[in-house]
Amino acid sequence: MIIIKNGKIYTMAGKIFENGSIIIENGIIKEIKENSETLPQGQIIDAKGKIIMPGFVEAHGHIGSCLTATSLNEDINEMTDPITPEMRAIDSINPMDPTFKDAIQGGITTGATGPGSGNVVGGTFTVIKLHGNRIDDMVIKNPLAMKCAFGENPKRVYGNMNKMPSTRMGTAAQLRDLLFKSIEYRNKKNTAKEDPDKAPSFDIKLESMLPVVNGEIPLKAHAHQADDIFTAIRIAKEFGVKLTLDHCSEGHLIAEELAKEGFPAIIGPTFGWKSKFELRNLDFKAPKILFDAGVKIAIMTDNPVLPAESLPMCAALAYKSGLDEMEALKCITINAAQILGINKKVGSLEVGKDADIVIWDRHPFDLQSNVIKTIVNGKVVYSK
Repeated sequence: MIIIKNGKIYTMAGKIFENGSIIIENGIIKEIKENSETLPQGQIIDAKGKIIMPGFVEAHGHIGSCLTATSLNEDINEMTDPITPEMRAIDSINPMDPTFKDAIQGGITTGATGPGSGNVVGGTFTVIKLHGNRIDDMVIKNPLAMKCAFGENPKRVYGNMNKMPSTRMGTAAQLRDLLFKSIEYRNKKNTAKEDPDKAPSFDIKLESMLPVVNGEIPLKAHAHQADDIFTAIRIAKEFGVKLTLDHCSEGHLIAEELAKEGFPAIIGPTFGWKSKFELRNLDFKAPKILFDAGVKIAIMTDNPVLPAESLPMCAALAYKSGLDEMEALKCITINAAQILGINKKVGSLEVGKDADIVIWDRHPFDLQSNVIKTIVNGKVVYSK
């Protein structure tokens, strides 16, 4: 049993304990309360003068799949075919990547990670705890979502090969074709339950898309420009599939429209170089504008575009640009967990949830702040 006492606790569930205690048992939060003299026996962590928060949640990145700058150790994109839904993130993530340690030391304990945006459909994302040495034991949710991409990336990759897609029209057409075929494949399999002779031949691409067309997981849509965002929405509505809008770099230009549609947005990274045309309207005010319009938002680093440990800085920049402090914190805690569908386990400090807890020496939006301790599944995995 671990008892953390004397700290200011941001539960991210609506309550702040100015001088509180957290009791952890068997990796789970057993109790949260204002400090008292009566505490159970166990390992005591005195957090006097410190801030206690849930481990931060990275809602979109590629941690573990880009170990070095050399192609032999980059496993983020299978760029031999624009349609690769059969790719699975768990087969490319290496927990020995030093970026996992950096993330843990920066207070990031959970991450959504998966294929990049080189393909029209790149494969499935997974959500993992960022501490461990075997990916199978780190998984929280798999599959999380099916990655798809709009805009410059797939048309550049395959246009340079003189292959489809070389235009935005081609990208949309290939995604539609895959969804049509996946629904047809599903219907044939359903018919075969009554008549086995009508069973379709096994197709790993279409089989991999069944969770999407059955509404079990969303399309995780890489879309920067407003027109690409609308294309993603158009196709999702056309086929009745779930969708998250990832990057959403021009979302603030169409905020009212996005609020009407009701799809969540995972914004970023807004910090850094506007390296291509479709990033020209990056704006630190985007989270506030989208929040004010009524869009459910999270914030990402897109690791390795930005280091995963820069996630609180990205949220701090949104706060500096007008987003309410607590709403900015929600973007990297409970909102991110809700969008990923893992909020019953992580994203806030509540009784019954995983004991993923970070102790800070000052508010994490302060650039001088340091993580004092990181706890994952009730185990201290980093101590300064």
